[in-house]
Amino acid sequence: MGEDIGPHARHDEIKTEMTEFATPESHTTPVLRQTNVRSTYRLQLRPDALTFADARAIAEYLQQLGISHLYLSPIMTAVRGSTHGYDVTDPTTVSAALGGPAGLKALSDELRGRGMGLIVDLVPNHVGVSDPRQNPWWWDVLCHGRKSQFAHFFDIDWSSTNGAGGRLALPVLQSENDPAALTVDRSGPEPMLALHDLRFPIAAGTDGENALRIHDKQHYRLVSWKAGVCTYRRFFSVSSLAAIRQEDPAVFEITHRELAAWCEHDLIDGVRVDHPDGLAHPAAYLARLRRLIGPHRLLLVEKVLSNREPLDAMLPIDGTTGYDALADLGGVLIDADGEKALTELSRKYCGHGSNGAWIGNNEHRIKRAVAESMLVPEIRRLVAAIKRDAGVNGADTVPISDMALTNATIEVLSFMPVYRTDYAPLAGMITAVVQKVCKRSSELTAPLSVLVTALAANGEAAVRLHQVCGAVTAKAVEDTMYYQGARLVSLQEVGGNPARFGRSVLEFHLANSERAQRWPATMTTLTTHDTKRGEDVRARIGVLSQAAELWAESVPRWFENTPPPDEATALFLLQNMFGMWPNDGRPAATVAGLRERLHLFAEKAAREAGTKTSWEEPDLEFESALHQWIDAVIDGQVGGGLSETVIKLAPHAWSDALSQKLLQLCGPGIPDIYQGCELWEDSLVDPDNRRPVDFGHRLTMLQSLTGTPELDSRGAAKMWIVAYALWLRRERPECFVGGAYTPLFAAGDRAGHLIAYARGRVDEPPQVIVAATRHSVRLHETGWGDAALDLPSGTWTDRLTGHTFTGRVRLEKLFTRLPVALLVR
Repeated sequence: MGEDIGPHARHDEIKTEMTEFATPESHTTPVLRQTNVRSTYRLQLRPDALTFADARAIAEYLQQLGISHLYLSPIMTAVRGSTHGYDVTDPTTVSAALGGPAGLKALSDELRGRGMGLIVDLVPNHVGVSDPRQNPWWWDVLCHGRKSQFAHFFDIDWSSTNGAGGRLALPVLQSENDPAALTVDRSGPEPMLALHDLRFPIAAGTDGENALRIHDKQHYRLVSWKAGVCTYRRFFSVSSLAAIRQEDPAVFEITHRELAAWCEHDLIDGVRVDHPDGLAHPAAYLARLRRLIGPHRLLLVEKVLSNREPLDAMLPIDGTTGYDALADLGGVLIDADGEKALTELSRKYCGHGSNGAWIGNNEHRIKRAVAESMLVPEIRRLVAAIKRDAGVNGADTVPISDMALTNATIEVLSFMPVYRTDYAPLAGMITAVVQKVCKRSSELTAPLSVLVTALAANGEAAVRLHQVCGAVTAKAVEDTMYYQGARLVSLQEVGGNPARFGRSVLEFHLANSERAQRWPATMTTLTTHDTKRGEDVRARIGVLSQAAELWAESVPRWFENTPPPDEATALFLLQNMFGMWPNDGRPAATVAGLRERLHLFAEKAAREAGTKTSWEEPDLEFESALHQWIDAVIDGQVGGGLSETVIKLAPHAWSDALSQKLLQLCGPGIPDIYQGCELWEDSLVDPDNRRPVDFGHRLTMLQSLTGTPELDSRGAAKMWIVAYALWLRRERPECFVGGAYTPLFAAGDRAGHLIAYARGRVDEPPQVIVAATRHSVRLHETGWGDAALDLPSGTWTDRLTGHTFTGRVRLEKLFTRLPVALLVR
């Protein structure tokens, strides 16, 4: 298998058929709807740090920065203390902890008064049930069972064969002794079953003295989280998030009632849809949502596109939330010359190259492991649906064992190269996968025939297959495999493709051109609340591709000095440490919070990888040794060596960070800035990336900028570039969303170090030129030489420096002050 095979399309046959089955309709160019959204700024609201009132207080700063719209994390009532809002407990009310409906309206009015607007984040797939008392729908279902008025809101298996005797199984028991801890809490108006801090309702007529006997009379059953029994559909394998049935018109109506009111009163300008792939019928849901919000509001979906997977142009949406653009923007800065050394380093310490071959050989295995462990309840329910839809066990059917049917189903899911295949461009994909499995394992022909029969019925089994497919892919790839590879971890990102060691400039331009033509109002991003690491951390790690020999020489020396408990885990962690290590000369041990953040990240990363420890079976001895190693690195010679390397490569990390930022801000689509990322940021995976942002410091810096800043550790240069790019989008909006995109190429020996493109009105001469440096480590040694760029006719002024150019400009002069340029005619 070739190195360019993607993380979700490792199999040549399937990848080929994926292209062959793309239908002509799937390439229809979407109509550009009217939108006044020029840029967005993502705010992670939280009751303790960033409410509606706090957002109002920073609106002036964001206006001065050049932002057109605030893009809010979920704003409905969520679990008390939630720092992210995706665990909604009441989809019918705006969070009082954030400021309630009045706070939302006040924020909208404040923004409207400044010529700005709001984008809101919808969570249609699931609700939070970690504390049943906080979710009135869930509480009612626990109390009344299938007779609850809300029972049909949830996707619950009430059958007698559901593994819980027909009751609703709640996987909340932590140990075998937990049932003995059940008591009756009579401190309130109604008695409740109590398990530690949790409370559960007692149905009328079932109260008594013995808590266990009371439990046995309820519509629910408390079970161990290790038992593999859960009778409600979840968000992936997260038992604290129960899926709801948006395919039911009543559920859609009540969960979108507030959204309808926001649209009626013109409080919002667009919607971001969280995890639509979890829904029964995403396309139908999005069509209904489009009718609700109207034709002109922005509609974006959180869609992870697999390798070379096209976005379905038949969907009534404006685009995705930008993972695809993120991969292009970071990938074009990776130096392919570093691939060999980093692959060998990974092979030495991980036992594999963390490359396409390793991914191809292991994705199937990891997907099977996920399906056979954490997603057992979902697989069991899917197989039951397959049997029903195929008419298995009828008088005329050939008996097929549950084990054989389960094995065949898991095989198909494990070879699926996308999150789900029921989007128009992927017609025929599932056929290719089933055929591949059949060729590989002829003994599965009979159970596969049952699966095919069920899928042909286009009923419950087909729906569940797609829903489970996404969960298997997400848990196996992003949440497991991307923590096991250690060749270049900046490539191991949501929507990324670590098998492809970067992107060429030609690939980058073609991807941008297609985005400009097909999805002109899609979102582009570099950091989200879901990225594995922030944009500047990723950019700095990417520089290792330019300094691969230096890194490959340093790591063995560091391991010899401070031996880790596991070299593969340590190689992964060292790259992340390098990405967020202080670059201003301060010892890491003196940086507030850094040690604690690294310990939390290391524990999460090791458990996600699942090779030495796991969430299900933590190896506390290994984890203790890992924590000791991290402390030894921070406090010892390895930390000093990291500091030297970070400082040496800092100018190149800054160069790459600025390049990807400017390329994003002026490229096709609507750029989103994640909170705080207008300055250097050093965030790792959540919850690290949800730390409060010091907006006061940012406002002070913005107002203090009077001339082109120095490129240094303060980050003023990044803010300078962000502000000027956003102001230009505000000044000349027609050049960007819906505008033309023209690749530009330099001449000379060092021409390949330039990425440049022009923007402007369609069918008119360009008005804006963006130029950025790539692979600056090599340039530091050779200089730009005779490399030059021929500018279109006219006089061009670099908004970032004030320098003016005409005709042919030598790149060494264009980049005298900064590694990027923003030229305006």
